Amino acid sequence: MLRQVCCSGFQPFRQRLLPWLQSTVLSRSHRVQSSAIRHVRSWSNIPFITVPLSRTHGKSFAHRSELKHAKRIVVKLGSAVVTRGDECGLALGRLASIVEQVSVLQNQGREMMLVTSGAVAFGKQRLRHEILLSQSVRQALHSGQNQLKEMAIPVLEARACAAAGQSGLMALYEAMFTQYSICAAQILVTNLDFHDEQKRRNLNGTLHELLRMNIVPIVNTNDAVVPPAEPNSDLQGVISVKDNDSLAARLAVEMKTDLLIVLSDVEGLFDSPPGSDDAKLIDIFYPGDQQSVTFGTKSRVGMGGMEAKVKAALWALQGGTSVVIANGTHPKVSGHVITDIVEGKKVGTFFSEVKPAGPTVEQQGEMARSGGRMLATLEPEQRAEIIHHLADLLTDQREEILLANKKDLEEAEGKDQVTGRRLAAPLLKRLSLSTSKLNSLAIGLRQIAASSQDSVGRVLRRTRIAKNLELEQVTVPIGVLLVIFESRPDCLPQVAALAIASGNGLLLKGGKEATHSNRILHLLAQEALSIHGVKEAIQLVNTREEVEDLCRLDKMIDLIIPRGSSQLVRDIQKAAKGIPVMGHSEGICHMYVDSEASVDKVTRLVRDSKCEYPAACNALETLLIHRDLLRTPLFDQIIDMLRVEQVKIHAGPKFASYLTFSPSEVKSLRTEYGDLELCIEVVDSVQEAIDHIHKYGSSHTDVIVTENEKTAEFFLQHVDSACVFWNASTRFSDGYRFGLGAEVGISTSRIHARGPVGLEGLLTTKWLLRGQDHVVSDFSEHGSLKYLHENLPVPQRNTN
Repeated sequence: MLRQVCCSGFQPFRQRLLPWLQSTVLSRSHRVQSSAIRHVRSWSNIPFITVPLSRTHGKSFAHRSELKHAKRIVVKLGSAVVTRGDECGLALGRLASIVEQVSVLQNQGREMMLVTSGAVAFGKQRLRHEILLSQSVRQALHSGQNQLKEMAIPVLEARACAAAGQSGLMALYEAMFTQYSICAAQILVTNLDFHDEQKRRNLNGTLHELLRMNIVPIVNTNDAVVPPAEPNSDLQGVISVKDNDSLAARLAVEMKTDLLIVLSDVEGLFDSPPGSDDAKLIDIFYPGDQQSVTFGTKSRVGMGGMEAKVKAALWALQGGTSVVIANGTHPKVSGHVITDIVEGKKVGTFFSEVKPAGPTVEQQGEMARSGGRMLATLEPEQRAEIIHHLADLLTDQREEILLANKKDLEEAEGKDQVTGRRLAAPLLKRLSLSTSKLNSLAIGLRQIAASSQDSVGRVLRRTRIAKNLELEQVTVPIGVLLVIFESRPDCLPQVAALAIASGNGLLLKGGKEATHSNRILHLLAQEALSIHGVKEAIQLVNTREEVEDLCRLDKMIDLIIPRGSSQLVRDIQKAAKGIPVMGHSEGICHMYVDSEASVDKVTRLVRDSKCEYPAACNALETLLIHRDLLRTPLFDQIIDMLRVEQVKIHAGPKFASYLTFSPSEVKSLRTEYGDLELCIEVVDSVQEAIDHIHKYGSSHTDVIVTENEKTAEFFLQHVDSACVFWNASTRFSDGYRFGLGAEVGISTSRIHARGPVGLEGLLTTKWLLRGQDHVVSDFSEHGSLKYLHENLPVPQRNTN
C-alpha cells in the first residue's frame, strides 16, 4: 500500500505541492510524511468529458478523431520532459501538470500507465548534494567560501545515480497522484523480464491486477542493474528493451493498449532535422515513410533519439497500438498536451496504418497557394472566362446538382448517427437547393465576372519620388483563404467565383450535412478552372480535419472567413490565434420606429425584416418603438401583423412596464433568435434608440423608419454599424442585393473590410517602385538628389 499525503483545502495543486516537495521530498531523508487524515479531492481545470470507452483490441485507430475512444493508454515521459534544463534534478511544475492530466483521464474511467525516466537525474541531484555535505567543516572553513563554491564535483556513475534516485522519484509521484485520490505503484523491469516467459507472465498479471484496482502503474527500466544496450540486439519480430522508448512500445503491445503517447522535447517527427530551414512537422506518419525522413541528433538527455522513438512507435503500431509522438516540454502546451491528444486534436505526429485516398490538408494548402499564384497571373479576361464557364455549368448540370442535394436532404431529415438528433428546420432550409436558387447563383456569378475585369493589378496611387523614380500602389490577392460554412452549398460557387476573380487560392470546409452537394459543386468549380490550367487553386477539405486544427495552419492560410451560426463564428475566432478572421459573431439587427414614421411603411418593413427569412443573419431581432406610438393604431397594426405571422414576442423591461399583461419578458436584450421570435422595447427618443443599439447590438445592420429627414440623417450618421438604413428592410444587407455579385460574408470588424464583403474585400495592396540605380545616400543632406513626391494621374477604372 502506498503512503498517503495529507491535502488541505482546494488551493491550486501546483501552488500547494511545490513548496511541500522542496521541503519534504527533496530533503535528505526523501521520505513522504504519512497521515491518517482523509484525502480531499482536488479537481483539475481540464474539462471532464464522458465518452464510450469499450473497444476490441486488434487494430490501431485509423484517424485521430478515434483516439477519444482509447480505454488503455501508456504515457512515456522522456528524460528531456522529466528533467530540468541543467540535467540535474526534476522539472517539478511540468511533472505536476502531466500528473494532473493523467489523473483526469484516469478519473474518466480510462486505464493509465506511465513509463518514466528521471531516476538518474534525481539521483544525480541527490548525490551531488551528499558530496557537498560530506566535505569536512574544517576543509570548508580552511578553503574559504569562494573556493568552496568552485569545488569540483566528480563525474557520477549513472547506475549509482539511478539507485539513489529511484525512491525519491517514486515518492514524488506518490505525492502528486495522492492529490487526486489516485494510487500509484512502481514496477522496475529489465530486458530479461520480457525474454523469460515466466517473468513475462508475472509482469502481465501484476499490471492487469493493478489496473483492475484502479491503480496507475509507473514503470521504469531498473537502471541500477541494467547492462549497457547491445546494438541491433532485437530478436526476430520482437523489440529489445534498450531504453524507455522500446520499453514503452513493448509494454503497450504486451498489455494490448489502445494508445501510446511518447512525450519528448520536440513537437513530433519532422521530414528533416528540427531547426533546419525546410523542416516540416509530419502530421501523420505511415509505415514505409522512413525513407523520406532524415534523423537528427538524439535528445540532450536520455538513451534514445528520434530514430529510436520511430522504431519503437512502428513496432507498437504493428502490434495494434496507436502512437502519437509530441512535445511535453513546451510551456504553452505541456499543461494540456496529453488530454489534447486523447481528444483527437492535431498535436504532434500520429502514426497510422491507413493512408487517406486524397492529399492531406497541408498538401491541399500548398496546392491552393501555388494554384492561387498562377491564377493571379492570368489576364482579367481569362479569370472572367472561368467564372462564366462555372455559371454555365450551374445551369447545365442542374439535374446532377439537385440529385446530390436531394441525398443530403434525405440524410439530414433522418437522425445523425453520432448525435442522434435531426437537423434543425432553419438549417434544412439553408441546405436546400432549387432551380431558382441555381439560376440566381448563375446571375450573381456573371456579375462577379463583369466586375473582375480590373480587380487584380489595379493602380490605386502613383507618386514620382524623384526623377526616374516612380512608385505605384496596386491591388493584389490576399493569398490563401479558408472559408468554413455550414448547411449552405450555394455558398461554395459564390465564394469560388469571388476567389477566382480576386486571384486568391481557396480552401473550403463545408458541413457534413452538405457532403454530396459540396462534392459536385467543387468538381464543377475545378472543371471551370481547368480551362486555363489552374484546377488546384480551389481545394475542398474532405478529410476528418477538425475546424480547430484548420485554424492552426497559420503558415498556409492568410484569412479565415466563417459562414454559419454565431456559435461557429465565435468558435473560429477563439481557435484562430495566428490568422485573421473576417466575419461577425452575431447578427443582432435593430429597427427603430420613430414617432414620425409612416403607417403604410412600418408593417411592410417589419414583416420583411423579420418574417421573410428569420434564420438569416440580417433578419430583424429587436424592434425599438418610440413611446408616443404605444396604444396607437400604428402600434396595434404592428402587433396584429406579428400575431398573424406567428412571431413570438419578447418584451423588453421598459415595454413590459407599460403593459398589464405583457408577453414573456426578454432574458437578454443581446439575443439573436434566428427564428420567428422578436424582442420589442420602448425608447423615448432617437438618441435613446442609438444608445440602445450601441449597447446591445452587434454592429451588423440597423434601420430607422421615419418621414423626418433630419432625424433620419442624424440616425445614419451616429449609429456605428456596418450597415445603417433609412426606410429599408434589414434584409438588404447582402452582397448580391448591393450589386457585388455575391459575398463571402458580412463583416462587423473595423479593419480591412466592413459590411457585405465582395470582390474588393478579398484584395490587399503592394507597392511597386521603379528606378534607375537610385540609392538612399543620394538624397542625404549633401547628396545630389532631392525628393519630389509628386502625385501622378491614376489610370481610369473600367466601370463597364
